[in-house]
Amino acid sequence: MDKLARLFALIGGCVLSLLVVQTCLSIVGRSLNSILHGDFMQSAMPDVADMLLATGVGPINGDFELVQSGMAFVIFAFLPICQLSGAHASVDIFIQNLPTRINHALRMITEVVFAIILVVIAFQFYQGTLSKMNSGQTTFLLQFPLWWAYAFALTGAVATAVVAVYVAAMRLAEVVTQRQILPTELEAGH
Repeated sequence: MDKLARLFALIGGCVLSLLVVQTCLSIVGRSLNSILHGDFMQSAMPDVADMLLATGVGPINGDFELVQSGMAFVIFAFLPICQLSGAHASVDIFIQNLPTRINHALRMITEVVFAIILVVIAFQFYQGTLSKMNSGQTTFLLQFPLWWAYAFALTGAVATAVVAVYVAAMRLAEVVTQRQILPTELEAGH
């Protein structure tokens, strides 16, 4: 599970980095395009402006569609490592003074509910992928099939659901055996 979670976090980090670079390039291209079309460049250096514009300087076509499609995957790619390491934010004002056994039982219940929710989300992504595949819908600018984005996100959702079920099973084992198997103190308490 650790290798699966780390692999998805690594892939998610790479995809996120590519999306950030693409967004920056698109913003720079859009700004340069505006400057080159501006009155100053068109009057002072029209030949240079036209030459640069002819190279295609401008925003990346479909940049918003790519970010939108990639971010769903990125979010789900980071969830497995967060789930496995117990790094979700928690508010424990009411339970911090309860006995350890009760805290372990509450953690187990939370993990089981969270696993059920994540399995339902993965199933819904699967249904959405099939629906988009059957409808033939495409994105507006790039015209790539919408189901590609759904399928991409589905891989992260399935990995997250698998890790969540594993974590829930381990938390149940912790309650039954009364020994710690997974980390418990990594969450960001608030």
